[in-house]
Amino acid sequence: MAGQQHVPPQSAHDRERSKRIGSLRALGPFLAPYGAMLSAAIGALVLTALVSLTLPLAVRRVVDGFETESAALLDTYFLAALGIAVLLALGTGLRYYLVTRLGERVVADIRKAVFNKMIGMSPAFYEKIVTGEVLSRITTDTTLLLSVISSSVSVALRNLLILIGGLILMTATSPKLAGAVLLIVPVIIVPILVLGRRLRVLSRENQDWIAESSGNASEALLSVQIVQAFTHERTSASDFDRITERSFDSAKKRIATRAAMTVIVISLVFAGVVGVLWIGARDVRADMMSIGELIQFLIYAIMVAGSVGALSEIWGELQRASGATERLVELLNTDDTVADPPAGVALPMAGRGSLRFKDVRFHYPARPETAALDGVSLTVEPGETVALVGPSGAGKSTVFQLLLRFYDPQSGRITLDGIDLRKMDRTTFRTAMALVPQDPVIFAATARENIRFGRPEAPDAQVEVAARAAAAHGFLSALPDGYDTYVGERGVMLSGGQKQRIAIARAILRDAPVLLLDEATSALDAENEHAVQDAVAGLSAGRTTLIVAHRLATVKQADRILVFDHGQIVAEGTHDSLVAQGGLYARLARLQFTEGRTAK
Repeated sequence: MAGQQHVPPQSAHDRERSKRIGSLRALGPFLAPYGAMLSAAIGALVLTALVSLTLPLAVRRVVDGFETESAALLDTYFLAALGIAVLLALGTGLRYYLVTRLGERVVADIRKAVFNKMIGMSPAFYEKIVTGEVLSRITTDTTLLLSVISSSVSVALRNLLILIGGLILMTATSPKLAGAVLLIVPVIIVPILVLGRRLRVLSRENQDWIAESSGNASEALLSVQIVQAFTHERTSASDFDRITERSFDSAKKRIATRAAMTVIVISLVFAGVVGVLWIGARDVRADMMSIGELIQFLIYAIMVAGSVGALSEIWGELQRASGATERLVELLNTDDTVADPPAGVALPMAGRGSLRFKDVRFHYPARPETAALDGVSLTVEPGETVALVGPSGAGKSTVFQLLLRFYDPQSGRITLDGIDLRKMDRTTFRTAMALVPQDPVIFAATARENIRFGRPEAPDAQVEVAARAAAAHGFLSALPDGYDTYVGERGVMLSGGQKQRIAIARAILRDAPVLLLDEATSALDAENEHAVQDAVAGLSAGRTTLIVAHRLATVKQADRILVFDHGQIVAEGTHDSLVAQGGLYARLARLQFTEGRTAK
């Protein structure tokens, strides 16, 4: 992490697109299911705007009513003004309830949609983006959208209606004064357009730096033990400080631009109001209009000026929302390099577990110049146990990556029970496989829930049977709450061997026809390794089992051993036949078993 140059994941093309506030239209599909609620909210909004526009009429009647001789008529004017105020309060409360509820509902749907999309993306996608940035988009960007949908848009529409209605009623009250007001409108619009464009770009940049900061923090905190073990705290903190300061600098530019736009617009608006009031006062002195009419016009002018000022501020919020929407839509519209077919083929119910690679060539997207697998062909019969051995980087784990279709090969075919994996939904063939990864993944839950992850519907009794088979029952029973003990984030309360045994129990519980073991016993001591090997041997019976291992002692009993080197299968046979052949396997066996005897 030290020395890395962090830049926002944003191209020039992205910046150009962020100038278009029309990206907010992407929220349409999320609003569509709630048309009734949206219509009711718009109705309440229109009602409050219309009621607001009638208040100046009531004030004019009250002011001019002081000159009437009828006390009853004056009382009527006051009661009408009070009724309008009550109606305005009720409409405003209803509008707030409906709009806020709609905003919460829509944002919750967006969060779910983005997460559902991201949880299904293949690992190739995560080679190009930091997980923390995805989390930032799901949290920070959607929180910004919530503010806009539940507040800013509603206030903007209300102020737009008041602006339009106010201009119409101002013209009806005094065309002369209305004309003077309209003269300053172009002067106000120009800074809104010019500064608004700048504000959109800065808003998008600010959100990108926030996401970058989140990604950096997530990476450091998830690896906190390594950070501390290598006394990297100061460097990590320095990296985070630098990125956070860049985010703050970007925010300062955005704030300064918005503040400048607000100052300019409000100054121009109220300068115009003062000028119009001066002209109106002269007309009152000349008996060209009544005091009530002048007050009515003045209130409308203030309402219009306030609406313009509010719209200028809300415009800035809409720019930020536009940038946030783009970032979320980018995730939703991301095309996965691994996709399910339109109509997936079903596996036979029995799921025999026959596997075949035919002339498979594959390069990882991040390393296109190096072949991870180079023309690999292999067949694994149902119920056969095959071990994959070879030096690190030879391509062994890549076989598992392609079998689970985390990636697709650039050429060649991979089949399960004679069906090309690309012709099936990924859920279909993955259900027929159970994986024990080299680095076991433990969730922040109880031990029981971690094992049950392999088959969520499994009863407690089967969970314990799987744990016994994985030599995990002893240490699980000794935990403070037994199987129901919370094991912490990433299993921090467990040792490496304990985590691996839980991962093995999870695979045993899945009871799938294909078993994939990637260094499944590498973190176990000799006693537990022997116990787990016995469990795996029992589990492998009747199942197709692929074992990746560096320790050759764990694969000696395999039906066949495939030796990988530089992405190719360079030898094949049983342990004894491969030792007799010489070559890479014999050399590895000699090194390991000689070292083992020397150690004794």
